[in-house]
Amino acid sequence: MQDNGTEVTAAGIARLAGVGRAAVSNWRRRHTDFPKPIGGTETSPSFALADIEEWLRRQGKLAEVPLRERVWQQAAGHPEGPVTALVHAGCALVLVHDRPTVWKEASAGSDARLAELLPTALEQVLTPRTGVPAPTPAELLPSAPLLRAAAQLAVELGAPQAYEFLLGRHLDANPRQYTLTPGDLAALMAELAGPARTVLDPACGTGALLRAVAPAPAQELHGQDSDPHLAALSALRLTLHTKAAVRTAAGDSLRADAFDSLRADAVLCHPPFNERNWGHDELAYDPRWEYGFPARMESELAWVQHALARLKDGGTAVLLMPPAAASRRSGRRIRADLLRRGALRAVLALPAGAAPPHNIPLHLWVLRRPASAAVQPELLLADAGALTAEGRGGPDWQAVRSMMLDAWRPFARSGSAPPVPGLSRSVPVIELLDDDVDLAPARHLPPPAAGGGAEELGALRARLDETLRLTADLAPPAADTTEQGRWPLTTVGELARAGALVMRTGGHGPHARVLTDHDVIAGVAPSGTLPDSGEEPVLVEEGDVVVPVLGGGAVARVIDEVTAGAALGRNLTLLRPDPAAVDPWFLAGFLRGTANNRQASSYASTATRLDVRRLQLPRLPLDKQRRYGARFRALAAFEDTLRLAGRLGDQLVRGLYDGLTDGRVAPD
Repeated sequence: MQDNGTEVTAAGIARLAGVGRAAVSNWRRRHTDFPKPIGGTETSPSFALADIEEWLRRQGKLAEVPLRERVWQQAAGHPEGPVTALVHAGCALVLVHDRPTVWKEASAGSDARLAELLPTALEQVLTPRTGVPAPTPAELLPSAPLLRAAAQLAVELGAPQAYEFLLGRHLDANPRQYTLTPGDLAALMAELAGPARTVLDPACGTGALLRAVAPAPAQELHGQDSDPHLAALSALRLTLHTKAAVRTAAGDSLRADAFDSLRADAVLCHPPFNERNWGHDELAYDPRWEYGFPARMESELAWVQHALARLKDGGTAVLLMPPAAASRRSGRRIRADLLRRGALRAVLALPAGAAPPHNIPLHLWVLRRPASAAVQPELLLADAGALTAEGRGGPDWQAVRSMMLDAWRPFARSGSAPPVPGLSRSVPVIELLDDDVDLAPARHLPPPAAGGGAEELGALRARLDETLRLTADLAPPAADTTEQGRWPLTTVGELARAGALVMRTGGHGPHARVLTDHDVIAGVAPSGTLPDSGEEPVLVEEGDVVVPVLGGGAVARVIDEVTAGAALGRNLTLLRPDPAAVDPWFLAGFLRGTANNRQASSYASTATRLDVRRLQLPRLPLDKQRRYGARFRALAAFEDTLRLAGRLGDQLVRGLYDGLTDGRVAPD
């Protein structure tokens, strides 16, 4: 059942029809029967979903609105806003998941009957597990069509996956509204904390850290957030994900701690950074400041001490911290006391891009509440800054995880760990207790092994020489100038409608090996990841052609055997040609034409967007396509070799600078 009052924006229409927003703008100008706006603003109007669906179907641009898209549009267009819609949908999905017969009985009648029966059922299922109160019948009545649609989606995907899809779409649509903890980082923090029966996240956000905790018998998950909506969303998400008892609360954990009597096995926290208004004036005599009263600009050290106060003796806390917290002079006395009393056990530097803000290499602090007065003599310092994946897709999480855990686990057992040059070292606390108490790992780690430094640079130089020779061999021959008559042209959209190729868009997950638009532009290996969105990822196959849709560059990449199997990332369109009709190298080559890209691009905003359906290529027989394809393939090989030579040259120059300045390389 569809709510006729559901509204959809131009972006939603583009998603329904599988086109760019520029195409929707064109439809509005060219078609007098296009539905009129019913809401929104002049610059961002909204339309009735039912009217849009009917118009698209009449135009042959849509066979049927996918169920998941319809449910999302109902949630996004909810009269009380998408967050309220997600809370109500989550309540229904919990009931569908835990008591399917109760849901079936409640949903059998009218919307009014559903809204009347649901609160009682939820009080028996939801409230005992989470403490979240059930919505009232009056609150649920406007959501009844959404609840029914969400239940249908649960039949298709499963209730947990349906909720992950809806929550993921909301977070993607509002990237500046939420500070998210990426799934790989959350998993690493949970592994550093180790197995735990009772876990607390005092700034839980959307529940990513608690969701990453490994299951344990009789487990209890506690979360608090200053935003009551986020606290409710976290409770629903965790209830659908785990069998553990879930308790969430709304409120500022520093000012109004809802779990002041809790002593947890582990605390995981991604606190807000650089908060001046964290309660400095009100909390001057708070008993949590065992290691010193934090300065007004040291809110992160307030969260550190809050986490320690909520641990049982011997419990572990892992916090994501800004790098400045390890070296600011205003926090040196607290850092010193954390070291002297053995509370701070490790400072681990992550590569840039691990979490927002992506341009800063954040730190992980691992702390333990001292079980006795014994002082821990060493602090583990590690720096994974060099473990950034090639390209711009973010850290190499597999390498970061292995390095961090390989350093932490032996240190956690024995209190010491062997040094790994350039990566990790356990440092005697006495060496750190100077005037600055600077705990930035890079300042204390031994340099990379000097033995063989010149030898490694020599091998790099030899590889560069070989690559440059190959570049000369692959250089294209001089072009013959011939008069070419005008070809009959077709478009990618026409080929798709004729069945000569299949078009797909990316961005669905989860998947650990993702081809991003930056990878395609830079010509490097897949380097991204995708969180769980409740949708199956699109996996690329050998011979597919992948085209970035943002940025205005003329780029198209043919997938090779090495890249095949990766998931298609966001802002990419995949074209899968029928090999009996279209040669993939011919297709990719003509799509890269500058004039071709210019006529298919929209410049209506600050970001150029490519409408792949409008890209043109000539109608040629397959044998002639293959002749062009062979030439385009040779050009691509030359381009890849030039890129490799550039990267090797950069590495050689950087290595020589480093070697000359640290003594590994002699000046003559």
